[in-house]
Amino acid sequence: QVQLVESGGGLVQPGGSLQLSCAASGSIVRTVATGWYRQAPGKQRELVASITTTSTNYADSVKGRFTNSRDNAKNTVYLQMNSLNPEDTAVYYCKVDVYTRTLRRGDYWGQGTQVTVSS
Repeated sequence: QVQLVESGGGLVQPGGSLQLSCAASGSIVRTVATGWYRQAPGKQRELVASITTTSTNYADSVKGRFTNSRDNAKNTVYLQMNSLNPEDTAVYYCKVDVYTRTLRRGDYWGQGTQVTVSS
């Protein structure tokens, strides 16, 4: 019912920037919340940033460096990542919490995009 396509990952040097995009398609009638997660090798998936109906939140490790935004008209979520460091290396996933035309609420995940920060 809902498909998410992520893009924008890649290899970047320390101190560099990347912007991730997550485009949603399908029978979305209302977005409750969106989030970006990441999972580094050997570690659990962690929440990096989220947008709810009332606030935008960031993990302490990315505050001041990452900016999460959403274009509701395009059903697209963005994660602007600046001042990247090797600890940011991970697979990044977007997740949306939405109501669909069937009036069911559910979580949907993107396929993940690799971000590698290395010199």
